[in-house]
Amino acid sequence: MSLLRVSGLSKSFGGVKAVDDVSFALEAGQLLALLGPNGAGKSTCFNMVNGQLPPSSGSILLDGHELVGMRPRDIWRLGVGRTFQIAATFNSMTVLENVQMALVSREKKTFGIWKPARLRYADEAFALLEQVGMAGHASRACGVLAYGDVKRVELAIALANRPKLLLMDEPTAGMAPQERHELMALTKRLVIENGIGVLFTEHSMDVVFAYADRMIVLARGKLIAEGDAQTIRNDARVQEVYFGTGKTFRPQAPLLHAAGGANGHGRDEGVRQ
Repeated sequence: MSLLRVSGLSKSFGGVKAVDDVSFALEAGQLLALLGPNGAGKSTCFNMVNGQLPPSSGSILLDGHELVGMRPRDIWRLGVGRTFQIAATFNSMTVLENVQMALVSREKKTFGIWKPARLRYADEAFALLEQVGMAGHASRACGVLAYGDVKRVELAIALANRPKLLLMDEPTAGMAPQERHELMALTKRLVIENGIGVLFTEHSMDVVFAYADRMIVLARGKLIAEGDAQTIRNDARVQEVYFGTGKTFRPQAPLLHAAGGANGHGRDEGVRQ
C-alpha cells in the first residue's frame, strides 16, 4: 500500500476547475516533486492534501485513512507535517524554544503545575536540532539567524510531529544555490533514515532534478506527465507547457507515462520556469 494515494482529486471555484481529476501515489522514503507553471493548480492540490481546502471530489488516503473532510489539525495529528514558502518561526523565541513549542503541541501539554512549558521536552528538541545541524544555535533567537538556518529550524519543527508525510512548499525559496542544495541533501537523508514520504513544490529546477525521486507535472489543473527526471525532461507536453506558449494544450489528450516513449527532445539544463 502506498503511503499517500490521491485519486480523482478535483477542485472548482465557480466555473473554473483549478484541479481536474488528478491522481498520483507516493511511497514512504520517497521525494515526489509537484511541478507546473503559475496557475497550474499546484497550490490548490497541495492545500487539499493538507486539509486547508476541501476538494469538490476525489479521495486522499494516508496509510489507508481518508483525509477528505478532516480538519488540518486532525490531519497533522495523523502524521502530516508541513513547511512553508516563507519560513514560519517565532522570531523572539530561541531556536530550542521554537522546537519545544512544536513538541508541546504534539503532546497537548501547554503547562503543568510543577513544570513550565519552557522546560518541557528540551532534550528531545535538542536532539531534533542535532539532526538538522542547528544544535550549536539552540540558545539564539530565531530572529537573528540567517535565512538558510531558519529553514533548518522549520524542518526540525516539522519533524517534531514524527510525520509519515511531509509537505514542503517551495522549501528553498529565497536561498542561495549552496544553501538550497545543503537543505535538500539534508532533507533527503532524513527522509531515507526515517521512512518519510515528501511531496514538495519547487521552482528551482536544479534542486528538483537533483533530489526528486519522481515528478508529476500539472497544467491548467490537469496531470500531464509523471515519471523520473529523464522522462520529464523528454516529455513533449511538458516541453510545450514550459517552453512554448501553452495555448495549444489540450486537457483531453492522453497522459504520457514513463513507459510511453515521449517524442520531444529535452534540453540539457532540464525544465525551467
